[in-house]
Amino acid sequence: MSATTPAPAPTADSPFLAALRGAPVSHTPVWFMRQAGRSLPEYRALREGVGMLESCMTPELIVEITLQPVRRYGVDAAIFFSDIVLPLKAVGVDLDIKAGVGPVVAEPVRTLDDVAAIPDLTPEHVPFITEAVRGLVGELGATPLIGFAGAPFTVASYLVEGGPSKEHARTKAMMFGAPEVWDALMRKIGGIAAAFLEVQVAAGASAVQLFDSWAGALTPEDYRTHVMPHSARVLERAGALGVPRIHFGVGTGSLLGAMGEAGADAVGVDWRTPLRSAIDVVGARAVQGNLDPTLVFAPTEVMTDRAAAIIEAGRAAHGHVFNLGHGVLPSTDPDQLARLVDFVHAYPV
Repeated sequence: MSATTPAPAPTADSPFLAALRGAPVSHTPVWFMRQAGRSLPEYRALREGVGMLESCMTPELIVEITLQPVRRYGVDAAIFFSDIVLPLKAVGVDLDIKAGVGPVVAEPVRTLDDVAAIPDLTPEHVPFITEAVRGLVGELGATPLIGFAGAPFTVASYLVEGGPSKEHARTKAMMFGAPEVWDALMRKIGGIAAAFLEVQVAAGASAVQLFDSWAGALTPEDYRTHVMPHSARVLERAGALGVPRIHFGVGTGSLLGAMGEAGADAVGVDWRTPLRSAIDVVGARAVQGNLDPTLVFAPTEVMTDRAAAIIEAGRAAHGHVFNLGHGVLPSTDPDQLARLVDFVHAYPV
């Protein structure tokens, strides 16, 4: 290697990154959504008396919480510890995350003036993110760090509803009845999400995941018309950074093709959709998933039998990253997750 040739990235041989790009892997890579969180006793001890948003804005806590599951399980990727509404808090939106409820917005968005009042995100809003990512990359070595952001529709639903919603009635009322406000809001949030991902990648994240938790509330036609263009702009900006992009939503079986077309390198599949069916619709893209999160409460042999079936189905994909079909449930036994990681790693590729 010459003096002018840059050294390869520590993550260059990562099975996780290889799978996302459709390259051969030494074993099926595995990580878990919400792997850094309430199922870990060490997490609960660290968070005692510390609010969620405070945790997400304190570099030392971000680093330690993100590393905890990597140490415990030996997963193939770390997911950056944060929250999808954190960028809004960082630019000055008056919101809080209330225990047992979720994000609550003091003044919901209703008008174009409300949208205009939300500042665009710059790196100066989130210096703690840059510090935490740099610290994590130094600690993780060969294990890739996944940066993430909330997708425009899901974040918009919190802003419009004022908090979590099952029906998304106000959100859809704006989408259908005030298209100019909706378009402005989605562009605003999309810009914030893209900038948030850019900060994480600039600091060293090796991949990104765009979470559209509530997109399953939409019909395919409404998703393509009112949401997909905005998510596509976020993913396009992330793609310009040269890192793989994962696009995930809950209850999105009918949207998987469109979510891939929006610009993803890999599509996350929740547990409701058979992985083989998802592979048929996402085209030449990797898939991620998709064990039912409740199966970790079943006897170990039942859990591993289902995991084996998912790995076998994943052979037909362009690439496959094993994961749950949504996040780790708070009452999950960490030892059972460790058994699952060991099983996936030992399963023949």
